[in-house]
Amino acid sequence: MPVSTLLLVHEPEAICLKRLLAEGFDREHAAEISSYLAQSTDLAAEFDALSQACEAHGLAFHQVELDQAPAALAGQERQRTLVWTLTDGIAYFRGGAAPALARLNGLSVMGADDSLFALCQDKFRSGAVLGALGLPVPAAGLARNGEWLVGPPASSRGWFVKPNRLGAKIGIWPDSHCHDLGAALELSRRIFSAYRDDALVQPYVPGRNVRASFLGVNRQDGSEALGISFVDSGSDFQTMSDSLALYGETGEAAKMRGTYAEPELAAVLDTWPEADRKIRELAASMIRGLGLRDVFSLDLRVVDDNTVHLIEFEVCPGLPCFDFRAYCKSQWGLGLPEAMAKAAANRLTDVGSKAI
Repeated sequence: MPVSTLLLVHEPEAICLKRLLAEGFDREHAAEISSYLAQSTDLAAEFDALSQACEAHGLAFHQVELDQAPAALAGQERQRTLVWTLTDGIAYFRGGAAPALARLNGLSVMGADDSLFALCQDKFRSGAVLGALGLPVPAAGLARNGEWLVGPPASSRGWFVKPNRLGAKIGIWPDSHCHDLGAALELSRRIFSAYRDDALVQPYVPGRNVRASFLGVNRQDGSEALGISFVDSGSDFQTMSDSLALYGETGEAAKMRGTYAEPELAAVLDTWPEADRKIRELAASMIRGLGLRDVFSLDLRVVDDNTVHLIEFEVCPGLPCFDFRAYCKSQWGLGLPEAMAKAAANRLTDVGSKAI
């Protein structure tokens, strides 16, 4: 019989879409924004498998929609309950409230504390903190609807422009790499018009795209358990349309049409071992200095001279995404439900024995 409980809190894609429409977003852009929550849609099909995997580890599993979280978390037994936030957000999405609700109820969480859930959702602020820690993050300017809030750094390679508080490649277009600041300001106007967001303007960083994924299946796991892979999509960077074709209802439609194509993953260690070493050292610094733990991901660009650029980090990575599934299989030899259940069970072993 299960003796402990895993509560997986998620914000459904459809509820977010309805709320955005009520706030006055047009349907096209509301659908783009809510697609960020496609992992909630995608993982729903595996809730039964996750429940079975949890039961095998002595856990009761309950999926909790975000709007029901205040009631669901209240009164839970502190020493036998773990809260795992599947979908985050502090602006367009609201899942960042879940770890704060857990703390309010004295419950342990899987992952970083709630302050990092807020920090990583604001690219400009998180970049400032990462830079202060001495990490190799590109400097950035910030624009709002065609006006500079913070002037951009000089760049001989042009600039890359993206929304400040949106993920999943939302608001990234084929011309997001621009070559003059007038174009950068025009992109900020487009971003503000479509998404009501500021625009981050960074010097363009060359190199290959790398994703570093982490799930601490065992309590002692550190940066050695990272899965570090090149993510090659056939283009310099992924756009919003590329991302939409991989997840949620759009991804399922692409599978039905036979047009679904995942980017290729290749272990960085196999060909660029020095870059792999630098990324592990970087991650260890973030674990020590920033407080990353349990589950997270890093997005990086790596140049062929082994120069590493940290683009952003996530404390609530897309677990059902192809790259995280591949990581669970290659690193742990487990499917996603089994890896999640084992990680949660081991995380609960020290609940109640010390402050979490």
